[in-house]
Amino acid sequence: MSYREGHYFTLAKNNYSSHSGVDFSMISGDELKHLWLETVQNGMHGLCFSLYEDGQKPGDVITEEQVHRRISVIKPYTKWVRSFSCVEGNEHIPRVAKKNGLKTLVGAWLGDDLEMNEAEIEGLIALAKEGCVDIAAVGNEVLYRNDLTAEQLLEYITRVKTALPNIEVGYVDAYYEFSQHPKITEACDVILSNCYPYWEGCPQEYSLSHMQQMFGQATDAAKGKKVIITETGWPSQGSSLKGAVSSEENAMKYFINTQAWASKENIETFYFSSFDESWKTGDEGDVGAYWGLWDKNEKLKF
Repeated sequence: MSYREGHYFTLAKNNYSSHSGVDFSMISGDELKHLWLETVQNGMHGLCFSLYEDGQKPGDVITEEQVHRRISVIKPYTKWVRSFSCVEGNEHIPRVAKKNGLKTLVGAWLGDDLEMNEAEIEGLIALAKEGCVDIAAVGNEVLYRNDLTAEQLLEYITRVKTALPNIEVGYVDAYYEFSQHPKITEACDVILSNCYPYWEGCPQEYSLSHMQQMFGQATDAAKGKKVIITETGWPSQGSSLKGAVSSEENAMKYFINTQAWASKENIETFYFSSFDESWKTGDEGDVGAYWGLWDKNEKLKF
C-alpha cells in the first residue's frame, strides 16, 4: 500500500499546509512512525548513496559486491541514485544502479589535489560514455570549501561539457553559491542545489518554509534552468545546532514534509541519505553518523 492510499497519509493530508507542512500536533507518536514508513514505502525521486560500512571511510576501495547489496536494499524505494565520486569503488555505483533500472546523478569529487581531480574527471567521462550517467555533477561544494577557485572549477565544467555534449552537466553546492557565482551558474545545464535548514540552525517546525526559501533563491539564480535539490535531510540523533534539534521525531517529520512538498510541487529531490555512515563524525561531529533512512546495518530505522 502506498502512503497516498493509507489511513495515516489521509490523516496527514487533512492537516497539511503548503508552507509549514503537516500539523504534527494532530498525530500521535505511533501515527508518526506509520506515516514515516508509508512515506518511505511510497517511494521518492532520489537518494544519496551511502557507500561505506562501519569501519570504512573515503580512501578505502569498496567492492562491487557491497555496492550490489546496498543498491538492492534501496532499489524498491527510489527512481534515482546519486553518487559522489568516480574512483575507489564509487565507479561501481552508477554501473550497478543502471543494471537495476535506476537513473543516476554521478559526481566527480573535486578538491585541492589536482592529480586526484584528473582521475575523477576522467572517471566521470568514462562512465558517461559507458551509458551509466544521466546527469553529470562536476564537483560537490568545492566553492563552499574554498578548495578551488571559480575559474578552476569553470575549466573542469567546460571540459566535461565538451566531452559529453548529450548529457546534462551541473555543479553541486549550497543554494546561495549560485547567486554568488553567476559564471558557474551560467555554465551549468542544470542547477544542483544543497538545501539544509538543519545546518542553518532552523527549528524543525519552520524547516519546510526555510527550505522553500532556499530553493527559491537557487531558482532565482538559475534564471529559468531546472533546479534539483541534490541534498537535504535531518539527523536522527547526535548533537543539535542552535534551534535545530537532532532526534528521531524531528528526522521523521522533516522527511515526511520534504517528500510531501516535493511530490506536490514536482520538485526533483535527492534525500540525504540512504544509510548511516560512522566515518562522517570526523567533519560534522557525532551528528554526522545519523543522516540515513536506514541504519548502519541496513535496517529501516523506524
